[in-house]
Amino acid sequence: MEFFMKRFGLAVLFLLFFTSIANAKMVSIAADLVNMRSGPGEKYSVVWELGKGYPLKVLETKGDWVKVIDYEQDTGWIFKSLVNRSPHLIVKKKIVNIRSGPGTGYKIVRKAQNGVVFQTLERKSGWVKVKHEEENVVGWVMRSLLWGW
Repeated sequence: MEFFMKRFGLAVLFLLFFTSIANAKMVSIAADLVNMRSGPGEKYSVVWELGKGYPLKVLETKGDWVKVIDYEQDTGWIFKSLVNRSPHLIVKKKIVNIRSGPGTGYKIVRKAQNGVVFQTLERKSGWVKVKHEEENVVGWVMRSLLWGW
């Protein structure tokens, strides 16, 4: 019986762990420039400055602060009111093609480098229609080349 209880306990822990990963909330930076800090408060040092739309995954919440992780696995804390649920993606590969349609047969209209942030407009068959807000570029990128939501 004790063996069964230990196995059952481990199964519950694994289930809770994987459920929390699957339910991890994505957010994006809501302001033009936001400080990501080493801890949950203004007294902590700034580790990164992030621009509008930058996508992040929420790891935990502590009061008015959220602990987040980015596509490069950097972690930090951001004041909760400085993020929103507007879907954005970031280029995770060295360079990607932005195409006129959702497939490799469509014309390349632009290229984007690692770290470029896009607003998410639409999804279709493993492709995402994106918009670069500053340059007003709209096109399609293969979803596997991007990180975010």
